[in-house]
Amino acid sequence: MTASDCYACRKEEEFGDLPPRERIAHDRHWRVAHALGTAVPGWLVLLPRRHVAAVHDLTDAEASTLGTWQVRLSRALRETTGCAKTYVVQFAEAEGFAHVHFHIVPRMADLPPEHRGPGVFELLRRPETEWVTADEADRTARLLRTRLR
Repeated sequence: MTASDCYACRKEEEFGDLPPRERIAHDRHWRVAHALGTAVPGWLVLLPRRHVAAVHDLTDAEASTLGTWQVRLSRALRETTGCAKTYVVQFAEAEGFAHVHFHIVPRMADLPPEHRGPGVFELLRRPETEWVTADEADRTARLLRTRLR
């Protein structure tokens, strides 16, 4: 995969024009976006701002802030959604999404057992009618921005 084939890199090229859901927060190394095609409001992805295909290829500077971002986002999700905990997951294997990204997923207290743990990824396979809309993702993004300041 080249950077031009990469969804995250294409979005980075459009950085200044991205809607709130694609640019919830950022620094020199990381950008936070709301996940696409999810039935879970607040399902976030934390992405390096340069093309990285594997965690071992992160620079020391990127790695030094990774944990801080994961904790800050988890806290902001708890404050915003009332989730019981967050899941932090990284695979980067889907076609077009091999760019390293960390899923930060709010796990609500009433999440059915079949969707807990790895089963949460079934909520990325729901029918489009169940997806978080762009407007809902933008509203969540604005709330999270306030919490992250």
